[in-house]
Amino acid sequence: MKIQNNQFLSIEQLQAKYFAQSKQSRKSTEADGISFQDVLNQTAKDADGADGVKFSKHAANRLAERGIELSDSQMERLQAGTLKAGAKGINESLVIVDQLAFIVNVPNNTVVTAMKQAETDEKVFTNIDGAVII
Repeated sequence: MKIQNNQFLSIEQLQAKYFAQSKQSRKSTEADGISFQDVLNQTAKDADGADGVKFSKHAANRLAERGIELSDSQMERLQAGTLKAGAKGINESLVIVDQLAFIVNVPNNTVVTAMKQAETDEKVFTNIDGAVII
């Protein structure tokens, strides 16, 4: 192995420097006790609904247009209805909370649209495969 004594590093010196840094960075991540997999799992868990149901852009617009404001109790019941629908294997569910109707995509834990029951002209809901009344 020939080590040069000028301003440029030899390939051997670069490799030694790179591998030394690589070992140090691995030790620092192991010392923290949190692996990338742990962070990834936690992020996936948060995205799966630990924070409750999400509202699609369309559903948020419908809520605003129709002047619908949800109380904390109604949000909790909507989440409970979504969980019950998921437990029964429902994919697209109608969840009725008080006088409000929500179409929920259960696998994504996302409200697709929302309306007051009085606003449904024909009282017909399509593209659902189950309903939960809370």
